[in-house]
Amino acid sequence: MPSMKIITQYVYELLEKECNMTKEILPVDALLEEPKSFIFLSKEALNNPDKLLVLIQGSGVVRAGQWARRLIINEDLDSGTQIPFIRRAVEEGYGVIVLNPNENFIEVEKPKKQTQPSPDSSDEPAEKRERKDEKETKKRRDFYEKYRNPQKEKETEQIPIRENSSPDEHAIYVWDNFIAKSAARNIFFVAHSYGGQSFVELMIQREVEVKNRVCAVALTDSVHNVWHQEAGKSILEWMQEHCCNWVSSAEPLDTPVETMLPDCPRVSAGTERHELTSWKSFHSIFKFFSAALEAQSSDAKPTTTVTTRSSNRIKHEEI
Repeated sequence: MPSMKIITQYVYELLEKECNMTKEILPVDALLEEPKSFIFLSKEALNNPDKLLVLIQGSGVVRAGQWARRLIINEDLDSGTQIPFIRRAVEEGYGVIVLNPNENFIEVEKPKKQTQPSPDSSDEPAEKRERKDEKETKKRRDFYEKYRNPQKEKETEQIPIRENSSPDEHAIYVWDNFIAKSAARNIFFVAHSYGGQSFVELMIQREVEVKNRVCAVALTDSVHNVWHQEAGKSILEWMQEHCCNWVSSAEPLDTPVETMLPDCPRVSAGTERHELTSWKSFHSIFKFFSAALEAQSSDAKPTTTVTTRSSNRIKHEEI
């Protein structure tokens, strides 16, 4: 099985070389020596005046550009990575931002503590102490070999990345420093699994901004819970109109699925496998975005039924 680091680096290379994306370091004002993370942006993503697509994966070991590592290893890159979404979005004129919500800390080795010999041990004969040390060393070695995890012999500590120490914090930080500052009139999200919870948390924290800028949200088997997250009535009403959750189900793709939660419509992703829901709903998601954009455009069109001079003036003012 390919190592996790090799897969991660390979996907990063594909994002940069095949998708022409660039890395943006987080925090944006990071000092040279502090822990850092990064996201990926397509060319002119922040300057695209029309559409911006934001991709958020679930929790766990997956990093930027990945939906599910298991799919990358056992099936293919199309189902396991976000690359098909990025390519299609760029073809359709979107700017794209790929979040990295699970890169929350760096792991460093703890400095070794200087141990003082106990008063009792100093009285032991040197030969006896050596035999005892050898016995303890062998015991530790056998233990780690048994569990095939020798790297755990080193004690490590986690140093959090400033303002990006959790997936929810990361989503809010990227919104404040990138998405909200973009030129796009219409912003779209695809959020898988825990990514859906991060989006709902973003809505709770930045409700007015999100409502003003976001056109549609595609969730794929999202684990959000509007009751536990205490989303207000106004958020639930907005989600009913602007979100759709493609959930794992044995029903055919896009078949409505009943739900007890009063948030957004749920439809079948056409698969019972959680990790495949994003890939299986790929075409449906872009149709959903196109329909949302069309509906928004038609709502924004001024009335032009009467062609009098006064109506022309009104039309001009509305535009």
